[in-house]
Amino acid sequence: MGKGRLEAFSDGVIAIIITIMVLELKVPEGATWQALQPIIPVFLSYMLSFVFIGIYWNNHHHLMHLVKHISAGIMWANLNLLFWLSLVPFATGWLGQNHFQPFPVALYAVLLDLCGVAYTILQITIERRHKDDLRLKDIMQRQRGKGMASLFLYTAAIPLAYINTTISGLLFITVAIIWFIPDKKIEKMVDGEIEK
Repeated sequence: MGKGRLEAFSDGVIAIIITIMVLELKVPEGATWQALQPIIPVFLSYMLSFVFIGIYWNNHHHLMHLVKHISAGIMWANLNLLFWLSLVPFATGWLGQNHFQPFPVALYAVLLDLCGVAYTILQITIERRHKDDLRLKDIMQRQRGKGMASLFLYTAAIPLAYINTTISGLLFITVAIIWFIPDKKIEKMVDGEIEK
């Protein structure tokens, strides 16, 4: 399988995930601000998840620029990531419908943790497949620091959801900020500005 097919498949799955999430936004009955009030939590959970899916899509796109050879391991690691991402619409809907209650927030944090682990596995699998590429190894090690920080914050958000769900939400936003802008070193490497 070529890299292009893997990217196209991943893009398609991510597009479907976003489509499923937006379908959870039900049109309110009535034409007043009060009619919108009940769907505010659903919209906020959608917005949060949309940002996370967008970040994964963006960083996945940049990560695939580093790949020169696709292996079975990379394909399975990619499918593992897509599996966990495909559960985001369920967790998003449950989070919004239950108005950010502790257990749905904790479950959302668990799912984000599993997505983060899956992305880390994909990075490690790509790095091992391209072990002779020192530039790639350097970039992956820099990314691993961000990944470990993210996993720590997601894990902390699980018990904190039972203390204060707002704290968990702030940790989710912190992780989103960490990953919002993909590693510029990847772009420079692809553009040939970084030498071997």
